[in-house]
Amino acid sequence: MLEIPEAQTIARQLAETAVGKTVTHALAAASPHGFAWYFDDPARYGEMLDGEKITGTAAYGGRPELWAGDMRISFCDGVNVRYFPVGAKRPAKHQLLLEFADGDAICCTVQMYGGLWVFPDGTNDDFYYRVAKEKPSPLSAAFDAAYFDSLLTDDTRKLSAKAFLATEQRIPGLGNGVLQDILWSAKIHPKQKMSTLSSAELETLFLVTKSLLSEMTAAGGRDTEKDLFGDPGGFITAMSRKNVGMLCPACGALVKRMAYMGGAVYVCEGCQGPGK
Repeated sequence: MLEIPEAQTIARQLAETAVGKTVTHALAAASPHGFAWYFDDPARYGEMLDGEKITGTAAYGGRPELWAGDMRISFCDGVNVRYFPVGAKRPAKHQLLLEFADGDAICCTVQMYGGLWVFPDGTNDDFYYRVAKEKPSPLSAAFDAAYFDSLLTDDTRKLSAKAFLATEQRIPGLGNGVLQDILWSAKIHPKQKMSTLSSAELETLFLVTKSLLSEMTAAGGRDTEKDLFGDPGGFITAMSRKNVGMLCPACGALVKRMAYMGGAVYVCEGCQGPGK
């Protein structure tokens, strides 16, 4: 799933490959997918994009975005955004295809679910999109200790560490994927209540959140996800589906998978304890 490191990486790669190119053909929903979400009518994407030049890119939370004149092309959740140079074989099935005047193309497919939104700038009032643009990124200076502390309220202190970090869009783009290594590095169990954390532990959680997301982004994303060219990221995860049953690199205990809050968490009980 697209989270902060992958969104930043793909936006950077799009800036390097697509900016300045002109869309000659845009096609959406060619292969129907029950959980591919579009903004308005995907049949109109062609008339909205054909002939437009790609003028910029951005990343908001876990959403990489292309700018095509006054149009915005936003990707979220389980969208695979891939770049294909002229002559390269493309997937037979896709949910969004952008072809450029030089023969290169961007082809997007959806895994379980994902959003492929094309809309005029300023018209998308979706809550998740708006919040992702408005809230400071952990990669920015605005996401400082004072801001992190402001997220801790009487209500959020009742939450588990996973629920605090990865729900309700408190930190857009920080999801169940990057969460695993953040909590392992901070030595906090995903089930541990925020109210039980000391001031020192909270400070460590803030610092680790900032530093690890920066490290993941600098490495081109996590090794469990792929970039614009289909290559895995360079950040080697310690707590992910790839590590279940392996020994923790810090303490040597087994890495375990647990079901929690509708998804999986990966923990080292040697480092993070059994949860409370």
